[in-house]
Amino acid sequence: MVTLRYSIISCIAGLLLLSSCKESPKLPIFGEREAKTVTRADGTKGVDTVYQTIPAFSFLNQDSTPITNATFKDKIYIADFFFTTCPSICPIMHRNMKAIYDDYKDNPDLMFLSHTIDYKYDKPSVLKKYAEKLGVDGKKWEFAYGPKAEVYKLAETGYLSTVIEDKTAAGGYVHQGYLILVDKDRRIRGAYDGTNDEQVAQLKKDIPVLLAEYKK
Repeated sequence: MVTLRYSIISCIAGLLLLSSCKESPKLPIFGEREAKTVTRADGTKGVDTVYQTIPAFSFLNQDSTPITNATFKDKIYIADFFFTTCPSICPIMHRNMKAIYDDYKDNPDLMFLSHTIDYKYDKPSVLKKYAEKLGVDGKKWEFAYGPKAEVYKLAETGYLSTVIEDKTAAGGYVHQGYLILVDKDRRIRGAYDGTNDEQVAQLKKDIPVLLAEYKK
């Protein structure tokens, strides 16, 4: 399963880098899709493509306040999975994510969401201290805490990302360091290795492309 999920994310990252070589007004949409018969506003029927979306969730943020999908309604957001005591990739991921946060701090259309995978230690009060140390305040960047089963399932089936509790791993967890770009319709539009400068640079290029898509 780990190999499968790494392959899915790697394919996404590869396609993104490939698509960056072409002039395109829109980013690709990733995940499962199916054709469904729908009734249009004028009463006529037709076939539309229905794309996979991020499932509904309800967690506590760093202020012990419930957050759900509604918190990100009509917002583009960048999501990731991390834990505060991570000794390897998380500091790099969040250093790069913080730079993007600073660039878009005054843009109301872009938010950030970090899901902790350490359900034992990373309680909301710990996430609060972590956010403060990172230099994040306000509601633009939410740090989410929830039960293991719910968070891990969301990672696996929603964000197509691998999260595993492993006592033999550094810090006790295995996870991917991807920054996942989600559009206003809760669809995945990109996944970027948050420790890779080239892919982070691509994310920075893709954000305004996605924002512009909703301005049309």
